[in-house]
Amino acid sequence: MASLALCGDVMLGRGIDQILRHPGTPTLWEAYVHDARDYVRLAERANGPVPRGADPRWPWGDALPHLLDADVRVLNLETAVTAGGTPDPGKGIHYRLHPANLDCLDAARPDVCVLANNHVLDFGADGLADTLDALRASGLRTAGAGADAAAAWRPAPVASATTRVVVLAAGLPSSGIPAGWAATDGPGVAYVPEASDAWVRRIGAELDAVRRPGDLVVVSLHWAGNWGYQVGPEERRFAHALIEGGADVVHGHSSHHPRPVEVHRGRLILYGCGDLINDYEGIGGHERYRADLRLVYLAELADGTLSGLRMVPLRARRLRLEHATAGETAWLRDTLDEICGPYGTRIGAGRDGTLAARI
Repeated sequence: MASLALCGDVMLGRGIDQILRHPGTPTLWEAYVHDARDYVRLAERANGPVPRGADPRWPWGDALPHLLDADVRVLNLETAVTAGGTPDPGKGIHYRLHPANLDCLDAARPDVCVLANNHVLDFGADGLADTLDALRASGLRTAGAGADAAAAWRPAPVASATTRVVVLAAGLPSSGIPAGWAATDGPGVAYVPEASDAWVRRIGAELDAVRRPGDLVVVSLHWAGNWGYQVGPEERRFAHALIEGGADVVHGHSSHHPRPVEVHRGRLILYGCGDLINDYEGIGGHERYRADLRLVYLAELADGTLSGLRMVPLRARRLRLEHATAGETAWLRDTLDEICGPYGTRIGAGRDGTLAARI
């Protein structure tokens, strides 16, 4: 039996970076906001004072004990870790965490930081190189980006107390990853241009090169748009094919809110985990999705088969995660139960205020 903590997007740049002990330059290159500290002020206007020079554990808040209790932690790090680089002129939004604030990421003790996403190259190849160097120096494993295609596609193995977990990460254009970011003989991300059988085989070949008997295999995908619960037929076929090809978990992310959960042949598919940490408080729009509510997914697997899935309901307040209220937890339960029902999964109350999948 192994327990995995699976998280969606963790964005530690911009406003989050500004409240930590070593804020980088606040300059932004956005159309409407030019100073990252404005995102802190928006959060304060919505929910109250935010500390400056905050403890590195502050953004994780009440999520931290749940994360640290798992055998293996996997998250999508949607932030470059650099004090330099050149902002990509083709991007409207750029995220970066000052390397001196990397103890904020360390606080959650991630076993694998997924980098195959649409922000890791926001500050170009130099920013990616800085990110890889900083994470490596901190002893943090990465998957999904690298100095060339071989490095970007190389799965990350994690030896837990009970088994070895192998994580392969890749990104699709539906998440906004530019095609030019694909790793070739130069730096970039593990890029899947289409959700096809050919790319299922490519992923399978990469896994076969490192897989050992008894390994748990996680395929982590940055895919689909920011908003909406619908899972396209090509996405579902791709996820099913990955499971049928040997993956034990499909760990999807990119959407700003949770998307459906499915169990296929006893294996877990998270079509979209939603955001976990960001600085979006006080920004209006898409209120029906309640993007201020977040989840940490806690999966228990025995020989790859899902034996239990709990979800920890959280809410973002003052750039920190805190436990959701009873009403917010009920809203998440009812919403998830409705959107997961067509995929054969029901969501109910779990223990200690969590939600549980009925599988």
